[in-house]
Amino acid sequence: MPIIDQLTGQEILDSRGRPTVSAACVLSSGARGRASVPSGASTGAAEALELRDGDPGRYRGLGCRRAVANIAGPIDGALRGRPFNHQAALDGALIELDGTPNKARLGANAVLAVSLAFARAHALERGLPLFRHFADMIDEVPRSLPRPTINLFSGGRHAGGQIPIQDVLMVPADETIDQCLATAFEVYQCAADRAREAWNMRALTADEGGLAPPFPSAERMLDDAVEAVRRAGLEPGRDVALAVDVAATHFHAASGYALESGAGGVLDAEAMIERLAEWTERWPIVSIEDGLAEEEWGHWPRLRARLNPRVAVLGDDLLCTNPDRIRRAVETRAADALLLKVNQIGTLTEAAEALRLARRAGWQVTVSARSGETEDDWLADLAVGWSGDRIKIGSITQSERLAKYNRLLTIEKETAWPVADASRA
Repeated sequence: MPIIDQLTGQEILDSRGRPTVSAACVLSSGARGRASVPSGASTGAAEALELRDGDPGRYRGLGCRRAVANIAGPIDGALRGRPFNHQAALDGALIELDGTPNKARLGANAVLAVSLAFARAHALERGLPLFRHFADMIDEVPRSLPRPTINLFSGGRHAGGQIPIQDVLMVPADETIDQCLATAFEVYQCAADRAREAWNMRALTADEGGLAPPFPSAERMLDDAVEAVRRAGLEPGRDVALAVDVAATHFHAASGYALESGAGGVLDAEAMIERLAEWTERWPIVSIEDGLAEEEWGHWPRLRARLNPRVAVLGDDLLCTNPDRIRRAVETRAADALLLKVNQIGTLTEAAEALRLARRAGWQVTVSARSGETEDDWLADLAVGWSGDRIKIGSITQSERLAKYNRLLTIEKETAWPVADASRA
């Protein structure tokens, strides 16, 4: 049974140069695990709280020294010397110690860093790869790898808001991770060529590595995505499908959805639903993420009913990996797919409960990174161990993204498992 010998924390920088938290866990057996946590830019209101220092003279208030101090202070003080025979016991102790509904006392960044570091140390103590340890945590028997959904074009909060919607992603239909990445590389390069020709723009990238030309409309972004697929010698919809992260909360106000410039570009909920439906009929889209604002609960069931059944209605800001919000969405038929982000809820155990609820409802699950990432690759192991249908890491640029893709390649080599749902994108 693992016994915690020491917990320490460190403030590190994420892929945007902003502070985040890393934790180290040493067990009495000598096993050591370290994990770093991501941070989001496009965040839902119901997410667990990242504890920041608030000192405007240091990192503009974004420092994480308070969260780090909580790891070496009250968390280590409460957990050191205690045995925890499974992850749920450790996470339960963290939740009890924090005592708030959103991890506001200790900070979700501190709590999650400890949760992950303990999992990695425990896996090492058991002599198991991390993905197998994650699978054992929920009594899962993985037999496939998650299908990558890979950023191609970005807007919204990931790219300075040059266009309201957040991302257009490519979903390769290949049977292996290796083939998916080769396909994505070729489409990405063709999109970069197109950006030079059409927009006289170098391949400058957004937070998650997507290209960010100054598109005049979301429709033009989708047109250029299809054009890039064709330039790569591939058939849109057959070889590569598209997914759209609308992130509608971030351009929604009392007047409606400011999808286009000018007064005529503000849509009410019904018009927004119809616009999204038109997109899925015109372009080979298999997933719409956060197509409506996070508190527009009354309209989400209409969105789900209006879209073609082949299109996943994916909840991110709507759900925040929060079991209570997922239950509400299941009951009201507001969505049929979960974007699982562990740092939205704060511990592995709570994220596992979110996964269980989604699976029980027959939902698709995409395990997702954040816009502010680190070179830690635990996300790839989690997506494999928890049998994620898809994984959303970012584009095929930037080391914090590639670390996770490279980990998927290593797991693929070790297991020879196919990509999930290889018969269709």
